[in-house]
Amino acid sequence: QVHLEESGGGSVQPGGSLRLACTASGSLVSMDAMGWYRQAPGKERELVARILVGGGIRYADSVKGRFTITRNNAKNTVYLQMNDLRAEDTAVYYCNYVSIGGSNSWGRGTPVTVSS
Repeated sequence: QVHLEESGGGSVQPGGSLRLACTASGSLVSMDAMGWYRQAPGKERELVARILVGGGIRYADSVKGRFTITRNNAKNTVYLQMNDLRAEDTAVYYCNYVSIGGSNSWGRGTPVTVSS
C-alpha cells in the first residue's frame, strides 16, 4: 500500500504563490506516474499536472505557464510550484500515485484558497 503525505496548501492573495509537496512511502512498486489533481466545490476532480516515469509532463491548459511540477526521485517526492494564483485555482489539491499495472493511490488532500 502506498501512503501519500501532502503539504504546502494554504491561503494566498491573487497573484501569489504556493508550493505543494507530496512524498510517497510504503510498498512502492514501479511508478508509472505521479502528480496532482484538484477538486473545487461543486465540481469534479480534475488533473492539474502529472509527471511520468520517463520524465514526460502533462499540465491542464488552465495552469500552463503558471504551475510547474518537478520530482525528486531520491525522496519519492513531487512538487507543484504554483505562481500567479487566481481565484479559480481555489480547490482541494490531491496527490496521485499510479503504479505500473494501473493501481491508483490518493493523498488526503490539501486545501488551497486564493482570495483577496
